[in-house]
Amino acid sequence: MSDAFTKFEHEGWERVADKYDSVWASSTRQFIPPLLDAANVAKEMSILDVGCGPGYVSAAAAERGAKPIGLDFSAEMIAIAKKMFPRIEFRRGDAQNLPFANASFDRVVANFALLHLADPERACAEAARVLKSGGRFGFTTWAKISENPFVKLVDDAIQAHANLDVDLPPGPPFYLFENEEEFRNALERAGFDGASMTFTVHKIEWQVPTARFIFDAERNAGVRTAGLLARQTPEALRKIQSAIEKSVQSYAHEDGFAIPKATYVVTASKSDRA
Repeated sequence: MSDAFTKFEHEGWERVADKYDSVWASSTRQFIPPLLDAANVAKEMSILDVGCGPGYVSAAAAERGAKPIGLDFSAEMIAIAKKMFPRIEFRRGDAQNLPFANASFDRVVANFALLHLADPERACAEAARVLKSGGRFGFTTWAKISENPFVKLVDDAIQAHANLDVDLPPGPPFYLFENEEEFRNALERAGFDGASMTFTVHKIEWQVPTARFIFDAERNAGVRTAGLLARQTPEALRKIQSAIEKSVQSYAHEDGFAIPKATYVVTASKSDRA
């Protein structure tokens, strides 16, 4: 882990791994069925779950009769996954330098993993390398702000009240690529057949118990935004928290709040030329 962004992300997830299940999983798990459907994950297939975190994608693939291996750079996450799903193989490793031979898997999937990597396109190329001929890669990544109310309410508060000129290691864009054509071009560069790409927007509602939950989640259970918040003054933090809570109020629902989230679900087949 020579680059600063990878070190930052790795240290961050080691620190907050035990909070993932109680904070983020109720959101990110909702995207697993559409991801596995889009990638056509089926019985007996060999599956590599990249950035597996606590192992939910691997577990869902196993429920479909597939044979998954989960991989994550966080030893803490791998320990949690092994405890939760002891019958599934999990191992520590780098998505940008996969510890597997060429043509090892029928499918590679990554649920929100690419944005935590210093070089997402290298991870895509590695996915192509380890896929068998005709194998398929499927991943999710957050939709851009204009399509994503949850992201907008957090970003609006930060843009309005945070000092953005802080010492954080530069990473990939928060939304990876701006449009479908950019995704297709990137996948073709990585060794996939652009014509085979599927691209859909999947929307959910994230149920949270209090208006403050979002601010606390970003500050205490995340990594990238948490790093920014950790470098703010107490006054700025109060303003950011207040702005987020005010925005969350408009999503009041029964005994909590239902905040819309949107993601891109993208798949492509390995190119015959790869």
